[in-house]
Amino acid sequence: MSLYKIALAGNPNSGKTTIFNNLTGAKQKTGNYPGVTVEKKTGNCTIQNKKIEVIDLPGTYSLSANSPEEIIARDVIINEKPNLVVDIIDSTNLERSLYLAVQLAELRVPYLLVLNMWDEFEANKMKLAVHKLETLFDTEVICTIGHKNKSMEDLKQAIIKHLDVKCNFVPTYSSKTESIISEIVRFIGTSDKVDSRWIALKYIEKEQETIESYVNRSTKEIEIKSVLQTQLPDVTEERYSLINRICKESGFCSNQGKKTLTDKIDSIITNKYLGIPIFFTLMYLVFKLTFVVGDPFMGWIEEGMGALGDLISGFWSEESDSLLRSLLVDGVIGGVGGVLVFLPNILLLFLAIALLEGTGYMARASFIMDRLMKSLGLHGNSFIPMLIGFGCTVPAIMATRTLPNKKDRFTTIMVAPLMSCGARLPIYALLIPAFFVEKYQALVLWSIYLAGIILAIIFAKILRSSVFKGESDTYILELPPYRIPTLKSILLQMWSRALIYLQKAGTIILWISIIMWVFITFPKSDKIDKQYEQSVASVMNQNLSDDKKSEALEQLEMQYQSDVLAYSITGRIGKALEPAIKPLGFDWKIGSALIGAFAAKEVFVSQLGIVYSVGEADEESETLREKLQSNYTVLQAISIILFCLISAPCMATIAVTKRETNSWKWALFQLAGLTVVAYVISLLVYQLGNLIIG
Repeated sequence: MSLYKIALAGNPNSGKTTIFNNLTGAKQKTGNYPGVTVEKKTGNCTIQNKKIEVIDLPGTYSLSANSPEEIIARDVIINEKPNLVVDIIDSTNLERSLYLAVQLAELRVPYLLVLNMWDEFEANKMKLAVHKLETLFDTEVICTIGHKNKSMEDLKQAIIKHLDVKCNFVPTYSSKTESIISEIVRFIGTSDKVDSRWIALKYIEKEQETIESYVNRSTKEIEIKSVLQTQLPDVTEERYSLINRICKESGFCSNQGKKTLTDKIDSIITNKYLGIPIFFTLMYLVFKLTFVVGDPFMGWIEEGMGALGDLISGFWSEESDSLLRSLLVDGVIGGVGGVLVFLPNILLLFLAIALLEGTGYMARASFIMDRLMKSLGLHGNSFIPMLIGFGCTVPAIMATRTLPNKKDRFTTIMVAPLMSCGARLPIYALLIPAFFVEKYQALVLWSIYLAGIILAIIFAKILRSSVFKGESDTYILELPPYRIPTLKSILLQMWSRALIYLQKAGTIILWISIIMWVFITFPKSDKIDKQYEQSVASVMNQNLSDDKKSEALEQLEMQYQSDVLAYSITGRIGKALEPAIKPLGFDWKIGSALIGAFAAKEVFVSQLGIVYSVGEADEESETLREKLQSNYTVLQAISIILFCLISAPCMATIAVTKRETNSWKWALFQLAGLTVVAYVISLLVYQLGNLIIG
């Protein structure tokens, strides 16, 4: 069976992904294009015994080199040479959508036009002579209703018919433009990869990146530069003039003056007084769905992983001290469980995002928050991931995929950990009641969250003016019509995005978990083991009641765990770090707990429970609070809280940052940067506090 390749191109919100889902069903793969954080979707389908690979290109308005999405769409079409490009057009926005179609014609590739959302076109009483449009573009035009799966068979038949069939339509422009094109083509000659006329247009448009990618460097640059010294025409304007002529000849009538249902809804949704309250209400519901509704499912996963750990442990006797058992239960299952426990959050988050995107509200949210976020050097879309960060930083970083601009995306990823995630709450819940009287506890907690927001604002400004320096790209915001998305489309988007989290982040986290297990487990001490065994034997030989004996053995076990941790790599690193962290008010015990907290911030509490020999402590442990009160001051507690607030939340955050930036450079920059900032701020607060207190 022959394998063919087709690419689906189209503007954002044209229904391209819905048609992709209709063609491929569940036979999809989702990942990133190499080197960039732009989502790549591919799928397979079979039409008339022809096996076809379908590539869902990033949504783009053109094939110019103005954004990663445009460059990727262009490169896939030129380099991968699909047998057909299917241009999905929002029929209600025909003139704007045909710009991409004209550029496909310039590339001289086999293409097919699909007028999607035809039901809305007809409902708005718009008119078009489809057969005339077919004649002008010299290709078939299929009218579809993607969200209802209508005319998909017609589309499939047209795909088979037009495989490898190049169209004869060549967009022509003014006599001056055509003259310049001819001169440049004369110097360029023929090209194996791409049409020489298209390269000439790139010279006129001064797309240096495209020219460097697709022009043979032996080209007579001096002669071409002499041609380009003349006043060059505006090709974009000429393309739209051509589109205007095509629309007139096709009898297109848009009825633009008519007020639509979308206009009426937007008068409320984007109202300057009601827009922000509505937005915050919806974000609250997303937040509640993601973390409140997901909480029971997280509990079930925790219980399931615990049951799996017990099942694995059952292969050894209770007295066994097997390293393999410890590795499997504490390292592998514990590490993977730490990832899987967030799966309900991930699924629910992407369900909510897919729903908001599908209805068209996400664009409105960006519009509403754009003014506020501009003051930070960002765009409105950055606010949503930052808000999600109050629940969990991992899905917050993954939610930055909605940001169209790389600088905004990376800046948001870097500052997202400064939002106090749910994993930090156990630390606050342990320390605040231990060191602050009840009437100030709510104020302290509120101040911590506020401090994170203020720091995020400050560092976003700093990053945008230094590391990610440069003016923001022109932000073109489209407000698509409100639509009811299909359940199939929403579920596929939700699952494909969640699958990336499981496949990629989970793998990295698994290895880090094993490393953390090694750090906590080794080296072993025969002396500590022997001392523990002797102490246990001594208790067992004493004439004590069963309750007293059980209590004594429990105390010995807790002391043993504390001694083992102190002797381990983690404990030794904590002790080695003590001179460096002492100026912050920390001792080696806090240092050891912070190392353990790198796996997950909530581990900080249980690690402190181990080093202070109070067993499996949690944030409500009064015994542990008493231990802390007797060893630390209020100022030290504040310093600890600040360090935990600012430093990276967990290894999952670093792993996902690596995943979303496609580079360990940025993941390590985030880890090092947050650690340094946390150190400096905690140092200043503790030292200045000591000076003031005297």
